[in-house]
Amino acid sequence: MFSLTYEFKLKPTSKQVVIFADWLEQTRRVYNYALAERKDWFKSRSCQINACSLKSEYIIPADSKRPTYANQCKALTAYRKTSPNLQRVQSQVLQQALRRLEQAFVSMWEQNHGFPRFKKPGTMRSFVFPQLSKDAIVGNGIKLPIIGWVKFRQSREIPGGANLKQVRIVRRASGWYAMLTLQWDVQVPDVMPHGEAIGIDVGISHFAAVSNGKLFPNPRPFKKLERKLKLLQRSVSRKVFGSNNRKKAQLLVSKLHERIANVRAYYHWLLAHNLCDWAGMIFAEDLNLKGLARGFLGKHCLDAGWGQFFQILEQCCHKRGVFFLKVDSKKTSQICPNCLIETGKKDLSERIHSCEHCGYTTNRDVAAAQVVLNRGLAAVGHTVKMLSEGKAVALPAMKESLSF
Repeated sequence: MFSLTYEFKLKPTSKQVVIFADWLEQTRRVYNYALAERKDWFKSRSCQINACSLKSEYIIPADSKRPTYANQCKALTAYRKTSPNLQRVQSQVLQQALRRLEQAFVSMWEQNHGFPRFKKPGTMRSFVFPQLSKDAIVGNGIKLPIIGWVKFRQSREIPGGANLKQVRIVRRASGWYAMLTLQWDVQVPDVMPHGEAIGIDVGISHFAAVSNGKLFPNPRPFKKLERKLKLLQRSVSRKVFGSNNRKKAQLLVSKLHERIANVRAYYHWLLAHNLCDWAGMIFAEDLNLKGLARGFLGKHCLDAGWGQFFQILEQCCHKRGVFFLKVDSKKTSQICPNCLIETGKKDLSERIHSCEHCGYTTNRDVAAAQVVLNRGLAAVGHTVKMLSEGKAVALPAMKESLSF
């Protein structure tokens, strides 16, 4: 099975906007109630046997089963019959809120994520329709259960021959969006190593350095708009809590955050497509992004968004038939890519790589990208060539400027 997600901006009426907001609030309450039930069960099993807590005790019968997705869905079905508020919402949408909570606990157990937290009013931003009719999309309209037909801006053509598996309605500062998950009953073969190979090294002074010598600038979207964001956040703090003026100021902050995220994502997609134009194999570093985010350059690392870029680059390579592989990132800046001899650590202020053994000199980030390329070629079983024997390769012109 092959799945793709297409995002379109909705054009709901004023009544449909009220329904969307009400459904988000009801799913938030279901999520919080289910989380409180699970949290109370866990705390009742963690009480000391020989002593009682001075603050509170969670007394739950010993034979009560642990709350799971299955039994909470069963309890939700029974409670929904007596609740007029929940009856306005489709049952599957409420069940997806419980599934979302179940996935949060699975991520906590398997991926060491934090304990799920309660959702404040306004923080639940999406709900899901897991099933739709076959003719749910006609032209620029989509038919949602109970809500009916909702218009959307068809910014690109929807491919035919796919099954519409689910629709996620998302609320953002700029409006409402629909994320359509399309699925094809086909098997896509894995991309095999082929063609020209390049290695990339990400950084802060330059966003990416390519093994062929090309350097891409760092757009720094957050750094450029940080001053404006600070002023807007100060304006929010001076407004009366709960007032309409405070909500308007918070909306401006949200729009600026969305603008920063859109600029960053656009740059990542543009760079990924340019890299795919140059090679049939792309190798990147397997970085410890969490560790880098905790360092003294953490703000700049998060501003660059390397994790999102690697995900976008992998998706772009998969769609365009380019082989993508992550290699070990240890000591990429301490090894000469020409003679493969370790040259020792370099200070961050030292931006030129100059090998005292073979005399090879180049940009520090480019040298690291060339080391990544050598490791990638070795991983796929290709021969590593000496850089002093090669010649400069003429690169195709970029379709669009990458400077912001």
